[in-house]
Amino acid sequence: MRFDIVILAANMLWFCAAFVQFSLMQANTVKILVPREERSNPIAPTLGASVAFLGGMNLPIGLLNAYLLTRPEWFASPGAAAVMFLFFGCCHLSQTAFNIPVLLRGGRVGAAYWPVLTGPMLRIFVIDTVLSVANFGYAASIAAR
Repeated sequence: MRFDIVILAANMLWFCAAFVQFSLMQANTVKILVPREERSNPIAPTLGASVAFLGGMNLPIGLLNAYLLTRPEWFASPGAAAVMFLFFGCCHLSQTAFNIPVLLRGGRVGAAYWPVLTGPMLRIFVIDTVLSVANFGYAASIAAR
C-alpha cells in the first residue's frame, strides 16, 4: 500500500474523530479538560460549548483528506502533493506545539491546564506528533525527488 494513502487515511480518521470528540461529545471533552472538583464551576459548561469550534475546524480538514483519497490523480503534481502534506503536517503540529508548554509546566497544575502525559491527552499528543512527522516527512520526500 502506498504511504501517501496510509497517511491520508490516518489524517482523515484523526481529524474526523476530533470533530466527533469536540463537536458531538462536548460533555466528555469537559471531563478530559476540567478536573472533577472544578466541573461545578459555571465556566465549565461555557468551555464545553466553546470547544465545538475545534471540531468545526477539524471536520473540513478530515473531509479534505477523504476527498483526496478518492482522487489519486490529484497527486500527479508533486508540488501540489507536497503542499498538501505540508499543510496537514502543520495542522497536526499546531496541536503538538500548544501541548509542549503545558507539558513543560508539568501538565495539570491545580485546576489549570490538562494532563498531557496521562489519559486521552497523552494519546492526542502522541498521535498528533507522529502524524505531524509523517506528513512533514512525506512532503520532504516528495520535494527531494
